[in-house]
Amino acid sequence: MNKSVTTDPNTRFTDPKFKVGSLSIPMLPDDNIEHISNKYLDIPYAAQSPSQQLDIYLPPHGVKPYPVLIYFHGGGFVAGDKRDVNIEPMLRALEKGYALVSVGYRKSKEAKFPALIYDAKAAVRFIRAHAAAYDLDPGAIASIGPSAGGWISGMLGVTGGNPAFEDLSMGNAEISSEVQAAVTWCAPTGNFLDMDPALAKRGLSNEKFNHNDPYSPESWILGAAITDIPELVRLADPCTYAHPNIPPFLIQHGTADSIVPVDQSLVFAEALMNKAGKDRVMLEIGEGKEHHHDPWYLTDLERTDMVFRFLDRVFQK
Repeated sequence: MNKSVTTDPNTRFTDPKFKVGSLSIPMLPDDNIEHISNKYLDIPYAAQSPSQQLDIYLPPHGVKPYPVLIYFHGGGFVAGDKRDVNIEPMLRALEKGYALVSVGYRKSKEAKFPALIYDAKAAVRFIRAHAAAYDLDPGAIASIGPSAGGWISGMLGVTGGNPAFEDLSMGNAEISSEVQAAVTWCAPTGNFLDMDPALAKRGLSNEKFNHNDPYSPESWILGAAITDIPELVRLADPCTYAHPNIPPFLIQHGTADSIVPVDQSLVFAEALMNKAGKDRVMLEIGEGKEHHHDPWYLTDLERTDMVFRFLDRVFQK
């Protein structure tokens, strides 16, 4: 029997079986961005949804045009915001001379895969098309994100030039959506169906995030229980698109992650290395670290410093 989930968002978010329907991520306090003098907030990059907006933060110093770090928030494909608390460590990009662009995108209550990849690529095209207006370098664009946002970043890195993941009607059709580097953090970048077995094997089973459940975040973003749609799961797996010409990747994950097992990043790194070589992929595994929680993500400055050292090498800063 097909266990397809409902497409009615009102039913979805009131159904008690929906594991993350009430997931809430706090917003970043206004004080954290009010001091940033050069910023442009809530800029529409497409016209299909109010979710399709981005924020641009420019550094107080540095060499123009600025290299760009595009951030995609996490939240299980259903929650989160481009100005939630998890953007805080990425604001350090401004100190390093990078422009930071934080992108909102359609989540599972609005649209199914691959809509959020269409959004991400439309945002990249928008930034590149309007680079001169904001003193941005259109040839130096990197993507980054934690968890679901890391999955988006990973998909951007491996599907550059792939027309299957473009909706050119969203604008700037003549502009490339390729990124020059990609960073993933605690991201489900392996096959979704492998997550529950990997967690169980590591003794990290988490009933709240039973990924094979019809009401899991992965089932909702794909539109049906992932156990019923293995081919669609394969198409949503970044490993599927690994190729020799990927941009440089930095992959970070913690071994104690009980939401997204570290195996997802290990498998992804192996797939990329097998296709593109070890020199294109930097893998950092944090022993005993959890799912982008403080201090692993928010206040461990060495983690973000590693990101910026990686980007400096890529962009030869």
